[in-house]
Amino acid sequence: MDEGYLTPEEDQLARLAERDPSTPVVMMNLIKFRDLAEPPGEGMTGAEAYGAYSAAVAPMLEGVGGRVLSAVRCEEGVIGPPEPEWDLVVIVEYPSARAFLEMVSSADYLEAHRLRAAGVADSRLAASTSLMP
Repeated sequence: MDEGYLTPEEDQLARLAERDPSTPVVMMNLIKFRDLAEPPGEGMTGAEAYGAYSAAVAPMLEGVGGRVLSAVRCEEGVIGPPEPEWDLVVIVEYPSARAFLEMVSSADYLEAHRLRAAGVADSRLAASTSLMP
């Protein structure tokens, strides 16, 4: 598989930083795992490396006031291809885009992100606004 999307571009981060700081942002993560993780996740599957990343990030997420709204494993296509294009969908709410940016720019997060990159073959991350009250 060709190298997928693993990190945001600078212009994408700049646009995110311009969002209203008083408005929560919901990040929709679409994840496709590698079969076997790359370094530093040697000996792990891609899903296991992502799990280690998630465990490391959980206290950071809580520290900026974020929370996981939902995480689901994709199992079967119902509309579209029979095999789902993504392995995992994770929806995370942050109190603001600034809170997200604060977290992902920290040294601790950047270290944990190495495990994400080791386990993920491709991903999408969409900054979204909840339509639910």
